[in-house]
Amino acid sequence: MFRRWLLALLARVGLIVLGLCCCLLLIYLLACKPASHSRQQSLLWYGSATNKEGYMALLQEREDSHRHYINSLTKQIVQLKEALQERTQQLQESLEKAKTKGILPQGLESLHKTPTQYDLKEFFRSQLNQAEVNSGAKLLSEYAVIPFDTFTLQRVYQLETGLTRHPEERLVRKDRRDELIGTVETALHALNGPHQHRDSSRRKYTYSPSDFIEGLTRTERDKGTVYDLMFKGNNPQDFTQLLLFRPFGPMMKVKSESVDTGNMLINIIIPLSKRSDAFRLFISNFREVCIKQDGRIHLTVVYFGRDQIDQVKAMSFTLIQLNEEFSRGRGLDVGARAWRRSQNVLLFFCDVDIHFTADFLTSCRLNAEPGKKVYYPVLFSQYNPSIIYSNQTLLPSVQQQLVIRKETGFWRDFGFGMTCQYRSDFINIGGFDRSIKGWGLEDVHLYRKYLHSKLMVIRAPSHGLFHLWHEKSCADELPADKYKMCMQTKAMSEASHSQLGELFFKREIEAHLNSRKPMNRGI
Repeated sequence: MFRRWLLALLARVGLIVLGLCCCLLLIYLLACKPASHSRQQSLLWYGSATNKEGYMALLQEREDSHRHYINSLTKQIVQLKEALQERTQQLQESLEKAKTKGILPQGLESLHKTPTQYDLKEFFRSQLNQAEVNSGAKLLSEYAVIPFDTFTLQRVYQLETGLTRHPEERLVRKDRRDELIGTVETALHALNGPHQHRDSSRRKYTYSPSDFIEGLTRTERDKGTVYDLMFKGNNPQDFTQLLLFRPFGPMMKVKSESVDTGNMLINIIIPLSKRSDAFRLFISNFREVCIKQDGRIHLTVVYFGRDQIDQVKAMSFTLIQLNEEFSRGRGLDVGARAWRRSQNVLLFFCDVDIHFTADFLTSCRLNAEPGKKVYYPVLFSQYNPSIIYSNQTLLPSVQQQLVIRKETGFWRDFGFGMTCQYRSDFINIGGFDRSIKGWGLEDVHLYRKYLHSKLMVIRAPSHGLFHLWHEKSCADELPADKYKMCMQTKAMSEASHSQLGELFFKREIEAHLNSRKPMNRGI
């Protein structure tokens, strides 16, 4: 009974579903029926006014349909934006709560920041970490070092000069001038900004362009440009160093710190053998700069032999005598290790024919830092005054000869003997190679040790450090490689390229001038 009733019910339902399908099919056919041939003709007929009105009506209908569709999509986009904004706000609130409770999962800290801003900061941070700014990079040789340019508000002192440029140039190029002056302005803004006045006990001084001493800059082509700027402080012994980095984008402030150089004693170490006249000239400069102007200098002279020792004793502070063959590296090493005070003193390895200014001593203090930086200044080497001033009756004084020009000297970028480094770094690096005797190479070996370490090597031209010209003799007992180096240095120190050319072609020049005399008389 139940089975029959169920079959009848299924049959009725089947008939009803079939009827509904037929109705839907009929409605579909009516709706999709193409327009008649006569209507298509009337719409395509161009001249009839009635057909034109129909065509316009059809266009209006389709325009209204598209407008309704666009409005519908616009509403959907607005709704999706509102929903997304709401979900973002909920997510940020959840992250803030999780961050407050200390349960924020690792790697999700950046979700509450704007993605583009976060990516940009991460890129700049990666450029800063890769650049040689906060720590030194291990380099293969001395030729891999990118030297710094030294600059003031008026001039740039650079090594990459070639034969057509000057070792010291005014800020003539607009892009270079705008770059360096803009950097100083950025530094002043950072030093004088509102955030600097929060700590009233630390910040009571307003910096101006006149407080800028000098800056160091260099560019690593694949990373960016670093600027190390030095400013005067409240008193003559207070300085501020500001390190800026431009990762081929907006300027970034790396750090700003006050540096008190009042207690930074410099121990100048000079290895010496004979040459009492040169030492007398050095002591004259020492008294003027170190005693009268600076007052925080100790002098150590390591003297080889006994000749002229009495004259040296009358002028030096600490004298160490070695009765052995002269070795520059040996003398400097003995002088550095002879320091017995507990203070980690700053060493300045110097030669007797070096002339320096008080500004250089400041650069020495600011560019060397124990465990972090060693300073290898590039000094300006003087040409032979008898050649430079051959057209003058009397030679100018030494002070008048200390002019940085293409005709007066050159940057001795192949020399690494003058350097400022802390005694602790010198001891930890192993000091000089004591097996080297006589002249040359001991400074290069020490320089390479620092390049292979994690310490940063500051290599930059110094406008306050000069090598005075003196007659140079290359001993016959030197090995072939050292003798060749000595002769090359001797040749480079005589005169500039053009001056040597005039000496070499002197006969041709005089012959040309003599040949022109009859012609001039005829005129």
